[in-house]
Amino acid sequence: MSSLKTSVTELPESRVRVQAEVPADEVERRVQQAARKLGGQMRVPGFRKGKAPPPVVIRQLGREAVFDEALRTSMGSWYVDALDGAGISPIGEPDLSVGNLPGQGEPLEFSIEIGVRPRATLRTYKGLEVGRREPSVEEEAVDAEIERLRDQLATLDTVQRPAEGSDHLVADYVGKVDGEPFEGGEGRDQLIELGSGRLIPGFEEQLVGARAGDERTVRVRFPDDYPGALAGRDAEFDVAVHEVKAKRLPELDDDFAADVSEFDTLAELRDDIGTRLREADEESIDREFEEAVLQAAADEAKVDVPDQLVHARAHEMVERMLSAMARQGIDQETYMRVTGKDAEGLTHDAEPEARAALRRDAVLAAVIDAESISPSEDELVAALAPAAERDGSDPVELVEQLRAAGRLDTLREDVASRQALELLVREAKPIGVEQAMAREKLWTPGKPGGLGDAAIAPDRPGRGDAPRGRQGPDPGQIWTPGR
Repeated sequence: MSSLKTSVTELPESRVRVQAEVPADEVERRVQQAARKLGGQMRVPGFRKGKAPPPVVIRQLGREAVFDEALRTSMGSWYVDALDGAGISPIGEPDLSVGNLPGQGEPLEFSIEIGVRPRATLRTYKGLEVGRREPSVEEEAVDAEIERLRDQLATLDTVQRPAEGSDHLVADYVGKVDGEPFEGGEGRDQLIELGSGRLIPGFEEQLVGARAGDERTVRVRFPDDYPGALAGRDAEFDVAVHEVKAKRLPELDDDFAADVSEFDTLAELRDDIGTRLREADEESIDREFEEAVLQAAADEAKVDVPDQLVHARAHEMVERMLSAMARQGIDQETYMRVTGKDAEGLTHDAEPEARAALRRDAVLAAVIDAESISPSEDELVAALAPAAERDGSDPVELVEQLRAAGRLDTLREDVASRQALELLVREAKPIGVEQAMAREKLWTPGKPGGLGDAAIAPDRPGRGDAPRGRQGPDPGQIWTPGR
């Protein structure tokens, strides 16, 4: 647990000032650690190299120089402890101010000015009427799943004819740029599926019509977003075709159903696929409805979201997006080159979603206060159960670890937010999509759209700005991998 003393002063435009004091004994402990680290490479008369005690090092270098090292290595953890102790969830970059150099036996004072979640004034948040579509499964979706299963059992038969658009080729190839082979551009006895779109654009199309024994030169251009130095480069591939293979799909009959499932008939397999697709659609509807209800409550609430805070949240969103893409092997420079935007441009595009997210977060926090939501110990344990099961750990022990580290409030806030959302959804009144769309005709031009199909506050049914409809993706909404 942190031993820092903190106090919080609210500032205009959703900012706060956290005043923190590091106890004198903690400051001295960190100064002694810094002195030992700095003295590790020092030669001091009368001592072996690196063996001078901290007081001697401090006299040699001066207390200010040693304190600067202590501050450099300790400020990060003190900063986190100060925000945790003050119960602050920061948004954006902080303005940090450190007090004067403390003398021996004196505490260290510093202050942090940082953006925080805005406050919401709730209006109607219970009983909101929100559009909810009914689950449906098209026969085309069942057919597509059946075809996917057929493809898994397909066989490849060698044929003596020119390759067609859905055939496979067994071939060797050597790629060259400016007449020189490049790393990774050579393959032997590779199976190439024509029409799959897995290779460089234009590569597969130039092999349609090839026969076994043919040799072809395939000319392509690497995409601009291709990883590495080949991006945007022209290349030639010398391709030698060894075999042409045609895909043979199994017959759609009861034997096929028995081969790919536990069912004896094709009709039973189709019914099962339809059931699973319907269940998946029902889960999607639940998520859509949750988003729509929360957006409806946010539209009803009064929330002042400063532009500076929106920009800071948008910047955080872009940083998370770029980090996620980097984990998938897409580097930041490539993405920016493809989109034609720099980090500031991406941040600007993310601002509409950032503003909406801040409003929704503020509304959930206000509902927590209004409903006095406070998760119990058992509910905290239950929230950690899935993660504990994956890790093979005990959720009760995880709770205790968070408590010991002073991080339990973060979990408590997450669980409370989830409970607040569940309350909003539980109290909402689903209406049909057609009814919701009819209310859309009352739309007021310029009214920001919501995420749901439609929503209207039940106590104000005739207002021109009451209806809310499901909108398409905002053109400025940030793209994230897998979204």
